[in-house]
Amino acid sequence: MASITWLGVGMGASTVKCEKYLPEARDVYGPFTVEVVQTSARDGYTLRELILQKSEEQRRVQHLWYTAWPDHRAPASPTQLLSLALEVEQLQARSPGPIVVHCSAGIGRTGCFVASSIGIRQLREENSVDVLAIVCALRRDRGGMVQTAEQYEFVHRTLCLFERELPHRDAR
Repeated sequence: MASITWLGVGMGASTVKCEKYLPEARDVYGPFTVEVVQTSARDGYTLRELILQKSEEQRRVQHLWYTAWPDHRAPASPTQLLSLALEVEQLQARSPGPIVVHCSAGIGRTGCFVASSIGIRQLREENSVDVLAIVCALRRDRGGMVQTAEQYEFVHRTLCLFERELPHRDAR
């Protein structure tokens, strides 16, 4: 099962940041039928289970929509982003498939989410994290990832929150 994570203020708003690609219930987009079969409100984001159909082929997709992230800035608290990243990780563990993450430009909010997700994995596996190395690696693949100093600090705060929640490990 695939998952799509949309980090944005709205689809189809007066200033279009992202074309509306998600129906309220069911809609047809060219050869594709998209149906929302379940919606669950979370703190700061919404999880929807979708069925995508083209001809006779059907796929289930989890769509997570984080709505409280201001453009070119960072949220006040990392709690919601950490919850979102951990939920995407759990969905991936239960049912592997592609993960799509997007915002309007694909570098600020998306960069923070991807950097945080990589950092979470690094903390679990190595008990340490190198945020600068993560961001530099992301920027080699896509210039501008994690756009501002505020967003870079936000990645640090998200990973600090996660690290505090890890079970204590034996001192090295």
